[in-house]
Amino acid sequence: MIFSEIILMALTSLGVNKLRSGLTMLGITIGVFSVIGVMTCVSALRGSVESGLSALGSDTFQFVKRANSFGPPDSQQGRRLANRRDITYGQAKRYQELMDGVANVAITTGSGGAQATYAGRKTQSNVSLTGTNENYLTANKFTVEVGRNLTPDDVDLARPVALIGQDLVTRLFPSESPLDKRITIRGHLYTIIGVLASKGSAFGQSQDAVALIPVTRFLSDFGSRNRSLGISTQAPDQQMYNDTVDRAISAMRTVRGLKAEDDNDFDISSNDSLIAAFATVADSLQLGSLAISAIALVAAGVGIMNIMLVSVTERTKEIGVRKSIGARKKNILAQFLIESVVISLAGGLFGILLGVLGGNGVALMLNATVVFPWNWAFAGLAVCTVIGVGFGFYPAWKAASLDPIEALRFE
Repeated sequence: MIFSEIILMALTSLGVNKLRSGLTMLGITIGVFSVIGVMTCVSALRGSVESGLSALGSDTFQFVKRANSFGPPDSQQGRRLANRRDITYGQAKRYQELMDGVANVAITTGSGGAQATYAGRKTQSNVSLTGTNENYLTANKFTVEVGRNLTPDDVDLARPVALIGQDLVTRLFPSESPLDKRITIRGHLYTIIGVLASKGSAFGQSQDAVALIPVTRFLSDFGSRNRSLGISTQAPDQQMYNDTVDRAISAMRTVRGLKAEDDNDFDISSNDSLIAAFATVADSLQLGSLAISAIALVAAGVGIMNIMLVSVTERTKEIGVRKSIGARKKNILAQFLIESVVISLAGGLFGILLGVLGGNGVALMLNATVVFPWNWAFAGLAVCTVIGVGFGFYPAWKAASLDPIEALRFE
């Protein structure tokens, strides 16, 4: 028999018992779906996080009261970190003075979900209102398209001025220049002194829905109590990064009034450390998904073996007839192995399709970039092939080893 005939007979046999074949495929589909879905979602989120943080550059680090953490905030360590002293504006200003001539220092605080209004027009409630100083643009890779940046005088005098992103320009000033216009954000008026060049999106969120005001004005308008500031420090270049970090930690300990034996009561983070923290969580999710999927696939493989053994019993006489007219042992073996592999691969293909759709659906809900995990898809097909051969070999060998005389007598 030629190979094409063996494949045709195998597919015909599967078509005779559609429901049974479909239920057997379902086990493979569920196992592959679980791993491909998780891998797709994690890959999309990982790419979004890495591209967003990498855009800020590798020469910048941040001091905060408590670093961003993917762990539970209600843990013992989480509560201990939350009880640290706030980083005040006085401390941040003193730190900036100590680092003058060494690195650019951006002092920041802010809140999201704000809405800006002008002349009856409104933005969506997604404006990020940030209080900062003149170094924010450099540290965060923004540029001024029209107008000017914040100045030290704006910060020292707490002037009610603002730089706005392109999303605010589009919504509030569709046909006029925004410079020197006064917009309202959370009940406070700010005069526009500059417009930021478009920066696109990061983590699926627009970076152009932003309004920057002097940090002192922010604290005056919205209060400084129970508010901890962030301090971004940009090293002169990558070669001086480590030296700048060492000097910055020393300066930060000084302004916090720490003694030599005291532990740091602040955290330092960089883009690389945030990427590494997310990667650790992502790797744990992937390992967990692989473990669950492995169990599901083994169970599905046992189902394939069971259904193929039933098929061998039902088709014993057919096997005897084929052997009596010249079918060889390898032909029978190949037919039943192909049936097993086809069931496994078909289930795997459906699992990959559903996994990609489901994983990207979750990624879109989280504003991440859509991806297709080619490596995992090919790995899934390879695993399905191995399962089909591994769990289908014994039934196929049993069918191929039947004695043709005894098979013909079978009822």
